[in-house]
Amino acid sequence: MMGMNKFGIPLAMMGLLFITGCNKENKPAGQEETKAGGFARSKTLYLGGSQWGDPNSFNPLTDWPAWPVNDKFNIMFETLLAYNTLTGKFEPLLGTLESQSADSVVVVLNPAAKWSDGQPVTSADVKFVYELGKRFKGAATAYAIDFVSDIKVSATADKAERLTFMVNKKGRNNPLVVLDFLQAIRILPAHIFEPKLAQLKDLAEVQKLKCDSNPVVSGPYNLETYSNEKIILKRRDDYWGNAALHGGKLAGPQFIIHPIYKSNDAFAIALAQNDLDATQTYIPRIWMKKNAGVMTWYDKEPYFVPGAVPTLLINSTRYPLSDKAFRRAMAFAIDYKSIKDLAVSGYSPDIKPGAIMPFGIEAGFYNDEDAQKYGAAFNVESAKKILADAGYKSVFKADGTLDKMIDGKGKPVPTLFVKSPAGWSDWEAIVTLAVKGMRAAGIDVREGFVDAGLYWQSQPVGDFDLEMIKPAASVTPSQPWSRLAALMSSRTWAPPGEKMNENQGRFNNPKGKGYIKAVDSLLSVIPTLTDKAALTQAYRQLNILFMQEQPALPLCYLPEQFYQVNTKTWTNWASEANPYAPPNLPWAGAATKMLWELKPAK
Repeated sequence: MMGMNKFGIPLAMMGLLFITGCNKENKPAGQEETKAGGFARSKTLYLGGSQWGDPNSFNPLTDWPAWPVNDKFNIMFETLLAYNTLTGKFEPLLGTLESQSADSVVVVLNPAAKWSDGQPVTSADVKFVYELGKRFKGAATAYAIDFVSDIKVSATADKAERLTFMVNKKGRNNPLVVLDFLQAIRILPAHIFEPKLAQLKDLAEVQKLKCDSNPVVSGPYNLETYSNEKIILKRRDDYWGNAALHGGKLAGPQFIIHPIYKSNDAFAIALAQNDLDATQTYIPRIWMKKNAGVMTWYDKEPYFVPGAVPTLLINSTRYPLSDKAFRRAMAFAIDYKSIKDLAVSGYSPDIKPGAIMPFGIEAGFYNDEDAQKYGAAFNVESAKKILADAGYKSVFKADGTLDKMIDGKGKPVPTLFVKSPAGWSDWEAIVTLAVKGMRAAGIDVREGFVDAGLYWQSQPVGDFDLEMIKPAASVTPSQPWSRLAALMSSRTWAPPGEKMNENQGRFNNPKGKGYIKAVDSLLSVIPTLTDKAALTQAYRQLNILFMQEQPALPLCYLPEQFYQVNTKTWTNWASEANPYAPPNLPWAGAATKMLWELKPAK
């Protein structure tokens, strides 16, 4: 992806870059030094877990720039709305949600919103970002035009700009994803980027600009300096939201620094030593670090708020995984409690059958009666019976270990492999325990840990038997629909070797024998339903189909981000006892409000 590459800047552009603020020498200004030669600890917030390699670019038009311009971080470039993953509600940011329906979503821009150069944030900035895909296929937000057919601009009674996002009925017809956009797509200054596009005449050339010197932003912090060791942001005391959103207060930390470490262990050590104030990385046995001042959302298991579902994705085009009975047997063979207790340090509540989480903002769509009737829970004998009834025979060695499998026609069943990135310690532990359980039930499957590059390449083309994934890993307004679509949608079904961005296990071939039309019909209608009872019933039917067909194997529940903080330097972090913000680090969504509530420790 372009955002993962190093961007060279042609000499011919140097003059232009000087004018547009992309070629300044990177030296920190106004920093207060400590004896250790760093920033004043009482004025600096150290956050970690989102930047792993050298910062490559801070250009928001690239596919994957460096932190905090990547993902849905709101501290430099802001979204229209902030999403509270704890309550499932939108909170004001650049705009306020006025209404939503199956046909449109309406947002009113905050007239106080301004860019760091003093220019107002307007509808022109919004339309520039959302409609860029109409002009350039290579735009990072080109997908938006499939969901938003038009953005109509009108005025409110007090002359604020009202933006009506029209759902693209001839395209994807999905107002849920439009809501996702409003809390994920950052708004950019059209008055900065349009002249660059006009002069360079090509989006690809504009994407090469690093934009690493005093970029024009709307958020509360701006880039100060960076290196291959850390990225430093400095507070904007003239941020428009201080008065408009935070009662005139300044954000607490004057600086935010993201150190760049190479492993989870390095982040864990830094957090325990108070060199980090918070990190979203996986740290096993987090309770052992309480004496070091480390705090999580809950003070006991599961410690974190669940938001993602680590899952074994099944390649339904490969034999015997094409057999529903075989897939169901696998689901019964896995010891989910061992995964919870041993692989992920108890960070997961007990998992329930299906692809809908039975708590939080998804709880209303989950049906426990259906789960007990149709779902697969750990039961080795049930797994063995399903295999035997389907004609499979497992052959064991004299020492009791599995030798091989034979199908109903007497033919050997190929050994299956679970593809997962080598070195991802929590995933390696999950896979190892899942494999152990399946082999004990007579299923011939092995671990297949590979280089992360090979892992990512294998997904879209279906080059795997089973693969560890986190489907639709972010908590967004479209959950649980987006997770179910990621596992079951046949909308863009393609044979192995061709790329797919959803349902990469290729379940439910629309041209194949046994195609289940109801799956795609339910996935299509759910985003358009506004009646709660009808929506709940549709989710119930879709989750039943998931449990009956078992296109994937959900293994546990983990947080969207591991929210773990050290309270020795900064206090008043959000928690179960003080839930004024959601359990994310204070750089994403509605969690950014923590920046105005954090207080230096006495």
